[in-house]
Amino acid sequence: METKYIQALGRRKTATAQVRLYPSGSGKMTVNEKPFEVFFPTAELQRMVKRPLVEVGATEKFDITIKTSGGGAIGQADAARLGIARALVLSETELKTVLKAAGLMTRDPRKKERKKFGKRGARRSPQWRKR
Repeated sequence: METKYIQALGRRKTATAQVRLYPSGSGKMTVNEKPFEVFFPTAELQRMVKRPLVEVGATEKFDITIKTSGGGAIGQADAARLGIARALVLSETELKTVLKAAGLMTRDPRKKERKKFGKRGARRSPQWRKR
């Protein structure tokens, strides 16, 4: 692999994904030094991660390495998707309009709300008893 690459970061909930896009590649993708199909075994997760490449039509144009940590499988897949979209925009700025129209450039800001004191969870109160 070449040493020159484009790097971008994607996040979702507590998951983060560092994406490296190698131009002049063959479409090979690795996640945490494992093959892409092994790390994301379901077709839905694979489709989610590859969506920015499909929207742009560059599935066989780049080699991609992704390092993910935190969260679950869906959070990591969503973080990887955002990282790939951001890296594509850094490589070619004209792609931003296409990816933004597809809704791939926005970070999902929802996170788990913290537990408050006097409550059983973030909002759930203890059961009220009259007698």
